Amino acid sequence: MQIVDILSPERILCHVQATSKKRVLEYFSKLLATEMHDISNREIYDSLLTRERLGSTSIGHGVAIPHARVSQCNVTLGAFLQLETGVDYEAIDHQPVDLLFALLVPEECTQEHLDLLAALAEMFSDAKFRQQLRETEDCDDKFHLLTQWQTLNN
Repeated sequence: MQIVDILSPERILCHVQATSKKRVLEYFSKLLATEMHDISNREIYDSLLTRERLGSTSIGHGVAIPHARVSQCNVTLGAFLQLETGVDYEAIDHQPVDLLFALLVPEECTQEHLDLLAALAEMFSDAKFRQQLRETEDCDDKFHLLTQWQTLNN
C-alpha cells in the first residue's frame, strides 16, 4: 500500500492554526471521520489520544505521525496537516512540530500498520522532502509531493 492509496486532497489542511497537540488531534479526528460511517470523530480522537498517551508519535525534525488501530475501522486512511506555527508535541528532539501525518488503520491490520509507519518515517526523514513540503504553499501541490514521494525516490 502506498500513500496515494490512503490520502485524498480533502484530507489535507495547510496553514492550520493550532495551539496544542490535543487541538491537532481534534482536526485529524474531524478530517478522518468524514469518510467513516461507523465511527465518530470523538471515537477517532479518543483512539489517537490513547496512542499518544503511550508516548509521543513525534519522529523529530518538526514531524509527528499520530496513528491508531481501530476496531470499527474497515479501511486504512491518512490525513495531513501543516501548522502555521509548530506546537509542543513532546518531541524526541524537543522541537515544535508543524508537519503531521495521521494514520487510522483497521485493528486487525498489524503488518500494514507497521509497513505504513515505516514508509512515513522514511519519507519524513528526508530533509529535502520536509523542506519542499514547508516551502510549498498550495495544498494540492503538497498532496502531489506526499503521494509521489515513493515514485520519485525509488
